[in-house]
Amino acid sequence: MFSSPRRVLPESWRPLFAVRPFRRLLPVFALSDLGDGMSAVAVAWLALSLAPDGREGALVGISVAAYTLPGAFGALALGRWLRPLPAQRLLVADAALRALLLGAIPIAYLAGVLGPTGYVLLLGASSLFHAWGRAGKYALFAPLLDDGQRLAANSLLSASLSSATVLGPALAGLLAGTVSPAWIIGLDAVTFAVLAVQAGRVALPAPPGVTGTTGPAGAGGARQGLRVLRHYPELLGLLVLTWLFNLAYGPVEVALPLFVVHSLDDGAGLLGVYWAAFGLGSVVGALGAGAAGRLPLWPTVIAIVAGHGIALLPFAAAHTAVPSLIGFAAAGVVYGPYSALSLALFQNRTPSGSLTTVLAARSAVLITAAPLGAALGALLLNRVAAPVLLSGCGLAMILTAALAAVVHGCHALRRRRRDITLADPAPGATSADRGRAGDVRGGVNGDVVVGDGEGDLNGPDHNGRDAQP
Repeated sequence: MFSSPRRVLPESWRPLFAVRPFRRLLPVFALSDLGDGMSAVAVAWLALSLAPDGREGALVGISVAAYTLPGAFGALALGRWLRPLPAQRLLVADAALRALLLGAIPIAYLAGVLGPTGYVLLLGASSLFHAWGRAGKYALFAPLLDDGQRLAANSLLSASLSSATVLGPALAGLLAGTVSPAWIIGLDAVTFAVLAVQAGRVALPAPPGVTGTTGPAGAGGARQGLRVLRHYPELLGLLVLTWLFNLAYGPVEVALPLFVVHSLDDGAGLLGVYWAAFGLGSVVGALGAGAAGRLPLWPTVIAIVAGHGIALLPFAAAHTAVPSLIGFAAAGVVYGPYSALSLALFQNRTPSGSLTTVLAARSAVLITAAPLGAALGALLLNRVAAPVLLSGCGLAMILTAALAAVVHGCHALRRRRRDITLADPAPGATSADRGRAGDVRGGVNGDVVVGDGEGDLNGPDHNGRDAQP
């Protein structure tokens, strides 16, 4: 009479639950995502309560940056020690460190010794391994899944994160009325402790020919990952666009709490509603990515950046919450597919032995963008009001998308002209010239340039996953 759980899942997700490690770890990933969703409210709200009068915006910006920015330093500076570790060990190390140091925040608060400086230091130290932990999370399953399953896995993990962005802030908003936000951060620490224990217990089969991050292809840490990326212009271009997108988003995390407090004269509950609306929209968008299947890369990501910017413009109407709340939910819908799409491309195009180092490099680069944007937002809040800054972030995203569209269009036009020239040699061309033209048409040596907007993310891996760049 009742359908089995697998039958009610989208068809693209069902094979994932046949992979035992994925099935066992997904619930604890969801739990830690919920903890991070609560911290999205708690970190900023605790900073507001600890800040001296008139310095609220600065401490919120520094705290948000400290929660993520040191991860970039860890990715680049700690590679010598962390690069030999397999993805599972990296994930456990990151979760354990965050559990320990985030757990120290409510203890220090209870003892009455938590000040702005100590708070920022604990947040910063907790994020040292985070780029490696994120790389480990997404590299953990890649060798166990087919190319066609990775987009579905990424979309499911993104949907878990987005679902937590719905529930976490809403739960934090409710709890903030009865307990200090320091205790909410303590709950986040508990979820990371559970993740560390469970991830350490899961037995992972060793895929043929893959030995974690060791070996020649994975021996360079995040720096080696950046060197690998230089051989893949499509991935490098996507990384640059994503960095600019995150930079423009960074001030939102600083300005939104001040918008709620000063412009709307409300509290943590409404801030939780904003983040819950964004998360609900992200769930819809992430699930849509998993169901959509084939999507052209560049038109999709450029449209996402532009659409997200347009959705932030209603914050200019600062007298009421309704327009900006609807816009923030729409921003979540638009953003939902972005992470799954971009991660699928990195997983499909990167040589398997370099996957963890490339993802660590990607995290190291991207992890700097939003905190830098948050720091910039904290400075700008001394000169402009929060509604102006929020709508200005939207305009910056629209301009970024327009610039990306122009650059991509010029590159595609130049490449088509080059291909036409090489594909039709002049009448007096030598046989070697004709051979080179044939190589271009046939994609010899894995040098086919992808990402012109005509391909899709579920197509064949033209570059060859096991070929060295």
